Amino acid sequence: MTAPSPLAAGADPRGLSPVVGLSPARATWLIAQREVSTRMRQRSYLITTALLVVAVVAGILVAHATAGGGSTVAVGATDQTTATAVEQALDAAGLDATVTTVTDRAAGERQVRDGDLDALIVPADGGSLTTVVDRELNARLAPVLDGLARQQALTAQITALGGDPTTVAAAVGQAGVQVDALDPPVERDLTQVIAGYLVGIVMFMALMMCSQLVAQGVVEEKTSRVVELLLATVRPSHLMAGKVAGIGLVGLIQVAVTVGAAAIASSATGLLDTSGLRVGPTLVWALVWFLVGFVTYAFVLAALAALVSRQEEVSSVITPVTMLMLLPYIYGISVLPWDPANALARTLSFIPLLSPFLMPMRLALGTAPLWEPFVALALALAVVPLLIWLSGRIYANAVLRTGARVRLKDALRA
Repeated sequence: MTAPSPLAAGADPRGLSPVVGLSPARATWLIAQREVSTRMRQRSYLITTALLVVAVVAGILVAHATAGGGSTVAVGATDQTTATAVEQALDAAGLDATVTTVTDRAAGERQVRDGDLDALIVPADGGSLTTVVDRELNARLAPVLDGLARQQALTAQITALGGDPTTVAAAVGQAGVQVDALDPPVERDLTQVIAGYLVGIVMFMALMMCSQLVAQGVVEEKTSRVVELLLATVRPSHLMAGKVAGIGLVGLIQVAVTVGAAAIASSATGLLDTSGLRVGPTLVWALVWFLVGFVTYAFVLAALAALVSRQEEVSSVITPVTMLMLLPYIYGISVLPWDPANALARTLSFIPLLSPFLMPMRLALGTAPLWEPFVALALALAVVPLLIWLSGRIYANAVLRTGARVRLKDALRA
């Protein structure tokens, strides 16, 4: 291990005493401004942000398509009675369809050829129906129209026998099998499931990328010896805090842009109209947990990165922490969307270092009671001061040591 490199003339050899009269807040803010102006101009940051936005919007569009949005079926009928019967049958089947009455069959066929209608319904003898299509009948319409044709035929037979079709239809409609499930499945809201996935993925990617930016920035300054010039004017704690604050602000902007795009896309597609997802609280909590998670991990990675002097060594020194970030993320997206009430996931979501990944997913899925995120947040914040103190000690004692990797125990006791 080599000794610390000399600083600029007039600076404290340990970099602990500022040369100029900068207040702690001013020094931290200057470093943060430097990080923001540098990072936000990087092409990689802009590309990553664009990719996150595209991925989230694409996921929302897929959810919208899966939920059946934007797939209205247009059906025509040659008389009002048939149009009413078809509309009632489609509504009962839950299909999003528009039913119109055309003047005659020829006019309806022209609309079918032009693509204005998906199908034209023409009543035939005996209560049956003739369906006119351009190439083939829509797969969602076929069973509904088959059922309607059978009902029409039954009505015609009842009338021919002198019965009352209305009475028979009411009796048939009331008949059915009552099911008593001993362990009924919980109805899943597709929008909430997809929101859980998106929140988990965005949180992991944002926290991982921004935290690694801090680690890479520390080693970059150490390798280029810029850190020696910076520590001639600011304390190590101010330098580390400013770096974390600046990159944290950049990451927060990235997350805010992503969740904003998600909110706009969800609103534009009407995906939230029938969903139980609480968009506002979900987005606010996502931003809060990003800040908590970033502060938690960024200081730790900054301290560990200060132990090495080359970019090639960064991954090896921060691997234990990145694995700690990866495990709750993998467990969350593998288990929570399919089992939101999972007891182990609920327990892990209260543990600091794990809660920034699991609690936002549980909130998006709507399975976390109101008190749980506040308790988890209090526990996470209680650990932050200790992590900052330990990280600051390691960083201050290792950042000026170049050459061989500094051992962790040496940095703690130096």
